[in-house]
Amino acid sequence: MPQTIPPQTTPNPDLTTGADRRPRWNSAPHRRHGFHNLHLLTRHTHNHRAARVLDLRLAADLAIPAREDVARLTRSPWFSAMAVIQGNRLLYEAYAPDFGPDRPHSIMSISKMSLNLILGRLWEEGRLDLSRPVAELLPWIGPGYAAATLADVAHMNVHNAYDEDYHQPDCMAFLHEPAMGLRLPNGPEPLNRDFLATIGLATGSSDIRNPGPTCLYKSANTDVLACVAEVAGGRPLSLWIADLADAAGVEGALHVGTDRSGFPALNGGICLTARDLCRYGALFARMGAGVDGQPFGSAGFIAETLRSGVPMPAPRSHLRYSFQTNTDGAWLGHGGYGGQYLVANPKTGRVACFLSVLQDEDGYDAAWYPPIIAMLAEICAAN
Repeated sequence: MPQTIPPQTTPNPDLTTGADRRPRWNSAPHRRHGFHNLHLLTRHTHNHRAARVLDLRLAADLAIPAREDVARLTRSPWFSAMAVIQGNRLLYEAYAPDFGPDRPHSIMSISKMSLNLILGRLWEEGRLDLSRPVAELLPWIGPGYAAATLADVAHMNVHNAYDEDYHQPDCMAFLHEPAMGLRLPNGPEPLNRDFLATIGLATGSSDIRNPGPTCLYKSANTDVLACVAEVAGGRPLSLWIADLADAAGVEGALHVGTDRSGFPALNGGICLTARDLCRYGALFARMGAGVDGQPFGSAGFIAETLRSGVPMPAPRSHLRYSFQTNTDGAWLGHGGYGGQYLVANPKTGRVACFLSVLQDEDGYDAAWYPPIIAMLAEICAAN
């Protein structure tokens, strides 16, 4: 019999790390394509469509494009999209030439805000006590989280070995990527839960107490809370995300990356169009109510979120990190690695998002965000 020769293969080029120690989709020359197509590039993705869509009709507010900061920031080569809504009104939208209203964009850590809604619903129903330590619900968790209270995890107020310095391609946040389907592993593909269980105490530390006055941002916190939500809620996290798409009334699909088991990566795995990102943010403007008027999140928990939190470091020291959101007490929002930000103001009902892709070496510039945050907050404060 002729000898069988196995077919030749090569590693997936989009997910293979190169000389810069980043997967190709996140290397500077390819990052813009990566963020515009991440819903197609990740190893595993779930897509959810809403049964009923929140209607948006154009009702242009000419004061928005007349702003100097809007004109300047939307002319940047990093710009992808910007949109502003209020109820059913589409007050403003703009797109880069290589993008458009029907194109999903990675929202990275803006995905974390979904946990505020899920935790809030469980809290309101009496199924979640945020003063409990993580290990009571997740006995398999490692020492980096075992003794931390759920509230401290949600406030990014835990000190452990997980580091998130975007200027260091070998930081643990990037090494987390194989467990989220964002790069190829060196060996067997880990599940997110397996990775979380390995997180230990910070070097030289005997506990998880935050030694400083500001929050310690760690994306793994979100995935720990997502595991807690599954246990406390008694249902797969993927069902919550299907319900989220319905509650927001997205027009396109809510795309979310997952690990190999299908566990959603809510620390940064959601991709949405700009309009649908505003629909997602409108859940906070409506204090957790879905498009059908039924609560998806919790108005009481969102009110507590506006009051609570841990100060954020400069240059966002005027904000607090509170239950998986950023807030100044008037609005709720979040940023995303690579250049995104979302603001929702419950008092005015306005929601605004800005999507961009930083094409510098590291995909992160702390100075890029403050003018965007100020712009969106001011637009959303107007009636």
